Amino acid sequence: MTKPARSVEFTLLHEDSGGGDARRGRLTTPHGAVQTPAFMPVGTLGAIKGLTVDQVASTGSEMVLANTYHLSLRPGEAVVKELGGLHRFMGWDGPILTDSGGFQIFSLASRAKVTEEGCEFRSHIDGSLLNLTPERAVAIQEMLGGDIAMVLDHVIALPAEENSVRDACDRSVRWAERCQAAATRSDQSLFAIVQGGLDGSLRRQCAEQLTKLDFAGYAIGGLSVGEDPEDMYEAIEQTCPALPRDRPRYLMGVGRPQDLLQAIRRGVDLFDCVMPTRNGRNALAFTDGGPLRLRNAVHRLDARPLDSSCPCLACRHSRGYLRHLFQSDEMLGPILLSHHNLTYYQRLLAAARKAIEEDRFEPFCHDRMAGWESSAGDD
Repeated sequence: MTKPARSVEFTLLHEDSGGGDARRGRLTTPHGAVQTPAFMPVGTLGAIKGLTVDQVASTGSEMVLANTYHLSLRPGEAVVKELGGLHRFMGWDGPILTDSGGFQIFSLASRAKVTEEGCEFRSHIDGSLLNLTPERAVAIQEMLGGDIAMVLDHVIALPAEENSVRDACDRSVRWAERCQAAATRSDQSLFAIVQGGLDGSLRRQCAEQLTKLDFAGYAIGGLSVGEDPEDMYEAIEQTCPALPRDRPRYLMGVGRPQDLLQAIRRGVDLFDCVMPTRNGRNALAFTDGGPLRLRNAVHRLDARPLDSSCPCLACRHSRGYLRHLFQSDEMLGPILLSHHNLTYYQRLLAAARKAIEEDRFEPFCHDRMAGWESSAGDD
């Protein structure tokens, strides 16, 4: 079968000359361009929890992520296809990336059985069986119709025994080849995923094997699964130089604002994480001065906004009002803080892009990290 034409292209616009490996790029997709480094909000079931697509777009988000495993269980990929594909289903006009279900091999390990053929899941909804092979993962994502599909990979918890890490890494490469062979859509591009745990040489070896297969982009997977942040940074530092300079690099499932900047300075272009919206639903707001926990009594009479320069919906109100919403279990509280946190992440990435363009990413990163470290907010 002829390999489908690549529908997603990456243009490297600038590399920071002030030290480090931060880079500025543009990812062009069938549903528009994404300025990188970029952060993708997570819409597991085809929705960013608590926010409309217009509200998500107003945060500065250009691309979102949806989950293959969860959407295949509910409502089912055939339903999404029948209703016009994921873009029409969600009402989101911009680019969409769908993950493959590999992370659920880790997160739902008690319900998953991995073999060379694939992974058999016992549904967390009704106990039914879902057999997710590399070919099936691609078929589901092609029916969903996102712009970027991910290969199925084998994700394990860290730290882990060397043999287990190597076994999962080697299997991920074999599965990537099968995913590539199964892909048929000309308007969807496939990204490979580098595994290898915390073993730098294994990460580089995996990256080199996947690079030979010539994917449209490459992800760094299997991190933020139990390891220390410094170990994660070292794994990223070992992996990025082994990846093609002219392809996007995507760090999956990460993370905190400081993790994003540390990864950008090591050459990463794309991110996703549930952290901004999940924390927003639980009354935590991200700020340049560190996290603010809005349930704390110190905010009861505080008339200040979270950030006077922030254009988000939450920052039209006082901290005291936001605290009141959470204390009263008003659904508006999680909505407002989710909007704030996504806006905070997008403003952070926009500032990072500008700093790279001006060859000052290293001092920018140092200043932001110092601000977070010098003040713990009211955490």
